Amino acid sequence: MQDTYGLLEKIKHHDKLSIAVNENCAVALPEDVLVKLFNPHKLSFYYLMYVDQGSVTSKVDLKDITVTNGQLVFGLPNQIFTNTYFNPDDQHYTVSFDENTLALLPHSYSFLVNPFGSNTITFDPESRSRVKAVFSMLFRLLHSPGKQKHADIILAHLHTLLTELNSAYFQHGNPEIFPSPKLSKYVAFKLAVESHLTEQQDVNSIAEKLAMTTSNLYSVVKACSGYSPKEWITNRLMQEAQRKLHYTSISVKELAYDLGFNDPDYFSRLFKRSTGKSVSTFLEDSRDLSSK
Repeated sequence: MQDTYGLLEKIKHHDKLSIAVNENCAVALPEDVLVKLFNPHKLSFYYLMYVDQGSVTSKVDLKDITVTNGQLVFGLPNQIFTNTYFNPDDQHYTVSFDENTLALLPHSYSFLVNPFGSNTITFDPESRSRVKAVFSMLFRLLHSPGKQKHADIILAHLHTLLTELNSAYFQHGNPEIFPSPKLSKYVAFKLAVESHLTEQQDVNSIAEKLAMTTSNLYSVVKACSGYSPKEWITNRLMQEAQRKLHYTSISVKELAYDLGFNDPDYFSRLFKRSTGKSVSTFLEDSRDLSSK
């Protein structure tokens, strides 16, 4: 698996901001960068790909995701992403930026925590038109001849874009819980789990950190995800296990310890119960898929 640490610094389009924007592959990428992007790679930055016309299939973690006219796919830091080549007739935009650039923006954008577990966004005709215009403006601002545009101008347009994406994500993701106080608590729960994923936190301690009772936390997570907090944490750990098994040659024992399990046998049983496959069967199926 390719590592993208430092890659954005090589391809960024602004001296003071780690951001890269492309329109229909107009800006050529170095060959070594292309090799990484078109093979499974662990993202070290945020990645947005909007398809205005056409159809593109990418792989996010272990899933093929196809986006067509007026849809966007995004990848988050630490996700495993694989790009595919574009059709010459496709009309599309890509934007990449890092945590430092995100920290300069005036608000947070909850969709970047992906609370619904969906890496795609669909736009209605009106928002689609606005989103395309902002993508286009960002591209022109970063690539127009002459003196480089001030960072504040780039950040203002990036903020507008992320605000549009945030609104569309929740409008089409699960309108029953947005807007809702439950959503902010659910996002906080996800962040708490992600920040200490391999520490085997118990639900009581997480609830305490979030100033919630365990019953309230259960209610929030169940309403937003369909799973109990314990089930959600287990599913997330098993997703991480599948990532590592698919893209690395780590042993089951090493993997169990990496994910915070003291008992590799218990981890193996949990993996089978959660995924329906033993670790060995999962590895065989992964090899079969890779050989096709």
